[in-house]
Amino acid sequence: EEKAELDEILAKRAKTGKQVEEKSAEEKTTLHIKDAYDYQGRSFLHIPQDVGVNLKSEYPPEKCFIPKKLIHTWAGHTKGVAQIRWFPKSAHLLLSASMDSKIKIWEVYNDRRCVRTYLGHKQAVRDINFNNSGTEFLSCGYDRYCKLWDTETGECKGRFTSRKVAYCVKFHPEEDKQHLFVAGTSDKKIICWDIRSGETVQEYDRHLGAVNSITFVDQNRRFVSTSDDKSLRVWEWDVPVDFKYIADPSMHSMPSTTLSPNGKWLACQSWTIRSAVFNVFNRFKYMRKKTFTGHMVAGYACGVDFSPEMTYLISGDADGKLYIWDWKSTKLYSKFKAHDDVCIQAIWHPHETSKVATAGWDGVIKYWD
Repeated sequence: EEKAELDEILAKRAKTGKQVEEKSAEEKTTLHIKDAYDYQGRSFLHIPQDVGVNLKSEYPPEKCFIPKKLIHTWAGHTKGVAQIRWFPKSAHLLLSASMDSKIKIWEVYNDRRCVRTYLGHKQAVRDINFNNSGTEFLSCGYDRYCKLWDTETGECKGRFTSRKVAYCVKFHPEEDKQHLFVAGTSDKKIICWDIRSGETVQEYDRHLGAVNSITFVDQNRRFVSTSDDKSLRVWEWDVPVDFKYIADPSMHSMPSTTLSPNGKWLACQSWTIRSAVFNVFNRFKYMRKKTFTGHMVAGYACGVDFSPEMTYLISGDADGKLYIWDWKSTKLYSKFKAHDDVCIQAIWHPHETSKVATAGWDGVIKYWD
């Protein structure tokens, strides 16, 4: 009798186990513009030179100014936008990931059209990241898959899953390590994948909560991860033991971090009413004096960003406002209503003096000047 019962239980388990192994969604892509290639056969990834700004310059603008008016709204997502990223170096394209499980790429100059839509996730897309040249990007979603896409053709080049939700994905920024990427997952690990083999090559397993953000620092020899366990850990690349652990009783979990353009500072959005700042060179000293307050971010992973020559720090907040502080004096210079819902991401254009793109949970991306 017992054996019969056991057999029944095992049969049930085998049955349910079969249904769990779901296939990843079919990848589709749509091109929205007729002229994907210009008269010289260059694709939309080619950096335009007729926009009045040198997009290939190595140096940031001399002086930046505070954006004041709305100049464009990109609408096309049916649900909230979760993440936006500039095209690397030139920022003439904008990639957006949304909760309607689509990823779209938009023009920043000229007609500002939607260029391409990438469909391939079954659920909301959480994070996106370009490689150094911008030819490929990674996306991760709540369907537990990380996918590698070809930016130009929209072809999906790889699927990676560890059966856990990845909250953030990052390519290794060094040119000779572009085949490696790290993903922070919901089961407290940071997993490093090799794109060529599709295997995991390293696991960093020390956090006590889901990993929220990964930022490379110190000439990309190290990276910083933050997690729901309210701590910040610093890792040497390829050494699975953190060599620095920062936790302060006054700190909350920091769902989003940004490295400053000169690589000296790490600005972290804390879930209390402030943004914390760490000095990267000075052994990750927590700068108590540098706190930027006033905005409401409790419970939201709103992104922070620096203006390219580091005069200002900007952040979205839960009421849909955009906040702009002076970086040196931490004084709040300006705030205005940008979105109807949470303003989840604000990024400053790396070559323009006063242009900022913001993304909100109302499903639109806005461009300010």
